[in-house]
Amino acid sequence: MTIHDQAHALARSIKESDEYRQYTVARESAAQNPELAAMINDFRAKQFDLQRKQLAGETLAEDVMAQAQSLYQILMRDPVAAEYVQAEMRFTLMVNDIYSILGEVIKM
Repeated sequence: MTIHDQAHALARSIKESDEYRQYTVARESAAQNPELAAMINDFRAKQFDLQRKQLAGETLAEDVMAQAQSLYQILMRDPVAAEYVQAEMRFTLMVNDIYSILGEVIKM
């Protein structure tokens, strides 16, 4: 089996995983409500921006942190949004674990 075959096998395994299936179901469910989808996208954009600033060593303003926390709490009140965010986190953790394993082997 070549490395490319193994990569394709890994991709198939990821697509067949419970984490991926639950994530896609939750994503499709959230997409049915455009207002909810917009809130989730806004939350993800704010979360990404906060992570980028943290990695850059920037000090995060309290109001920005409070706004992100408030948006998170609002999202968690909606069962569809809560399931989506939790499923996305589980899937992201799985992918990060895979990256870590590969990174250890190739010393990245």
